[in-house]
Amino acid sequence: MTIRNRLTVLFTAVVSVLLLLFCVVIYFFAEYHRQEEFFKRLREEARTTVELLFDKETISPELLKLLDRNQMTVLHQEEIIVYDYQNKLRYESGTDYINIDKAILDRVRVEKEVRWREGQREIVGIYVVDRQNRFVVFGSGIDKYGFREVQNLALVMAIGWFLATMVVAVVGWIYAYRALAPLKKLIARVDDITATRLDLRVEVANSQDEIGQLAERFNQMLDRLEDAFRMQRAFVSNASHELRTPLTAITGQIEVALMDNDPQEWQDTLRSVLEDARQLNRLSNGLLSLAKVSMDESAVKFTSVAIDEIFWQVRSEIMKAHPKFSIKVDLEGFSNDTPRFEVMGNEPLLRVALTNFMENGCKFSPNHTVNIKFNNLPNTLEIQFHNTGPVIPADELPHIFKPFRRATNARQVAGHGIGLSLTERIVRLHRGRVVVESEEPKGTTFTLVLPHKF
Repeated sequence: MTIRNRLTVLFTAVVSVLLLLFCVVIYFFAEYHRQEEFFKRLREEARTTVELLFDKETISPELLKLLDRNQMTVLHQEEIIVYDYQNKLRYESGTDYINIDKAILDRVRVEKEVRWREGQREIVGIYVVDRQNRFVVFGSGIDKYGFREVQNLALVMAIGWFLATMVVAVVGWIYAYRALAPLKKLIARVDDITATRLDLRVEVANSQDEIGQLAERFNQMLDRLEDAFRMQRAFVSNASHELRTPLTAITGQIEVALMDNDPQEWQDTLRSVLEDARQLNRLSNGLLSLAKVSMDESAVKFTSVAIDEIFWQVRSEIMKAHPKFSIKVDLEGFSNDTPRFEVMGNEPLLRVALTNFMENGCKFSPNHTVNIKFNNLPNTLEIQFHNTGPVIPADELPHIFKPFRRATNARQVAGHGIGLSLTERIVRLHRGRVVVESEEPKGTTFTLVLPHKF
């Protein structure tokens, strides 16, 4: 069932039930009022009969019966029965419509008034006491006109309820159509959006209602998807270009070596090919790491990690691999009383991030030196990596973390533009951030900020 049909049925059902309850309440109130009025008339008829028969100025029972038969206000099939204190029948107005037994008489004397109903006939028994007599009087009759009025009222309300339900169903159908019209437009627009037409957007008719908010969120999702597709295309294009360069160099050098029979030339060519192969291996590893961090974030497991231990291990490995690099650490933050710098993170990824920060700091510094300082704040840990190399132009700072984007100060340094992008994504995965400050004559400072726990 469509939403339109469900809304129509629900709206119609709710209004119909409310109208039905309203009609039922009116019917029962009308019936209750009819009964009260009819019993009141029966009581008055019963008391009048006793007064006429047994008061000081009385009339004969035969005359009273004659008056009842010719009186216009007599109730339909009315019957008045009078018993004295000895349960002796003293008067009966007409046909025996009801049977009275001793139990009923005793009950009337105790309760003073008793009502009951036999079919359409309604009966009331009252206990009448004066100075000389004590009577139990029963009045009964059929409220023919009252029943007819209540039945007519029920019929009118039933017809009105049915017509109102039909009107509500039609109005609900039209209202549901108009209310869901923006959603139909949204569906039609979504059908037009494909992988090759991600530039299309859904029209937002009214941003204040839920459908408008849904359209806005959908447009925001399309923006993210378009950015992701654009980044993917750029990534494939740049990766292809970066991979082609060393492969072309390797191919060319091998072809040249095959045309030359000089063993020394072969050795020089092999050394150059080996360096290109190592560069290609580093590039491949960087691309794989970047793809893993970008596409499979849910698979990354976090544990409590002592980042200072990882830092010293990475520093030792870099120093062994690059003897010319100098990594100076401000030991002011380290003492016997200082607790370990622990964060929630993934150790292999944090190792990659620290390696990139330290290697870049050394590579871009004229003396291959990077200065590092730890700041242990209440909620975060800050690690500053400072070098005195050429500063990054201010207009290029927002783009240095994009894949394969290299600042102008990095043109003379070997690289592929993957390290910073990979590092920034690793830090973002750890719910941290990277702050960059680069200005003359201070140099460049990368500040790694990580939360202790998240």
